[in-house]
Amino acid sequence: MSPSEKMSAQELRASIGLSSIFGLRMLGMFAILPVFAIYAETLPGGDNLTLVGIALGAYGLTQAILQIPFGWWSDRYGRKPVIYVGLVIFAVGSFVAALGIHIYVVILGRVLQGAGAIAAAVMALAADLTRDEHRTKAMAMIGSTIGATFALSLIASPWLNRIIGVPGIFALTGVLALAAMWVVYGVVPAEPAASQRREQRRDLGEFWQVFKDPQLLRLNYGILALHAALMAAFISVPFSLRTAGLGVAQHWQVYLPVLLGSFVLMLPAILKAKTASQVKAMFVGSVTLLLAGHVAMPWLMDSVWLITLFLLVFFTPFNVLEACLPSLISRIAPPGAKGMAIGIFSSVQFFGAFLGAAVGGFLYGRWGSIGIVIFGTTLLVIWLVLAVGMKVPATLSTRVYTIPGLDRDRADGLTAQLQTVPGVHEAHVVAGERRAYLRVDSADFDEENVLKLIAEET
Repeated sequence: MSPSEKMSAQELRASIGLSSIFGLRMLGMFAILPVFAIYAETLPGGDNLTLVGIALGAYGLTQAILQIPFGWWSDRYGRKPVIYVGLVIFAVGSFVAALGIHIYVVILGRVLQGAGAIAAAVMALAADLTRDEHRTKAMAMIGSTIGATFALSLIASPWLNRIIGVPGIFALTGVLALAAMWVVYGVVPAEPAASQRREQRRDLGEFWQVFKDPQLLRLNYGILALHAALMAAFISVPFSLRTAGLGVAQHWQVYLPVLLGSFVLMLPAILKAKTASQVKAMFVGSVTLLLAGHVAMPWLMDSVWLITLFLLVFFTPFNVLEACLPSLISRIAPPGAKGMAIGIFSSVQFFGAFLGAAVGGFLYGRWGSIGIVIFGTTLLVIWLVLAVGMKVPATLSTRVYTIPGLDRDRADGLTAQLQTVPGVHEAHVVAGERRAYLRVDSADFDEENVLKLIAEET
């Protein structure tokens, strides 16, 4: 395997470090979900289920609102400074929620937790630190880390609740956020300079250009439909498991093997899809499988084994799509606005979760699982139509060439010439390093012409 076909040490370090940041933030967040409603009954104001719902949902609401600004700020001021600020806000919110003297205090803490909306900045940094051909792998590592953290949280939640209680879980979440700051400092490689990222300062007018981009809109709708379908389905699944005879304390016995199994099943699709046509086929096939599983849902809710099968069919394409969508966003987004584009994407993702939970709860209360199926199927049919018309950009690789010593004018001239070579999408000449960095489509790349242009400069 050539160096270009495997992740470099820096790419692997960046992927592991950024995945760890997500994992450390989400471990405590997921751990409160199975136990918070029961804990809220002991709080002043906790007998109001509307306030309990707001306390659970406030985090996602502020996440949805602030993902775009945080992504935008990361384009302007750098990824790491924005991540540090977000983690501090998140930690403060965790400690406020840990006070637990009233339901309103918990709501305030959850609002602050969500205000540390760093997902867009972290994914943009992952895009900055990985080459195009390895970006899906990095995003898959992040997505699988979130899935593994979810599974671990379901197992650890009852134990943590028994040992330290929900206030302790909130406090632990704050400590883990502080630990994530150390990971940013000590593990994640230095981010590229603004000139290397080719970032430019963006205004609100350019925000609307990114927002209205037809290809980005397809992907943004996709993440909305994906998470809306997830939340709506999981209005029904816990009740179905209980009806099938599995107590709430044992639900992890289904979720854990399903998440691990779906991760194993998704890997061949992710690793084998390299060309644009392969990526599109994998993408459309995953949406189709997700739709098929959703349509079959009413017939797969009668026993623990059938529910497990449904969840496996659901989570395998879910994991594939969860890995592909951020990668495609980062590849399609304008070079200077990846953070902004991923910020929009993350905001729509959180809104999709709200939409799925709210509409799913209403429909399940009125018509049971059939209401969930109709809602999810409608979303996924629309997505399938959009996915068929999607244009997947070519996978680009990075080529580095040694060049002779050049002054600034000659370096600019060589850059302009290299950008005209067939297959070259971007060219960046660093005269001080005597290097030329090219991002190329290997299928159309004319390397002989590149070597000729460089030789003419000697």
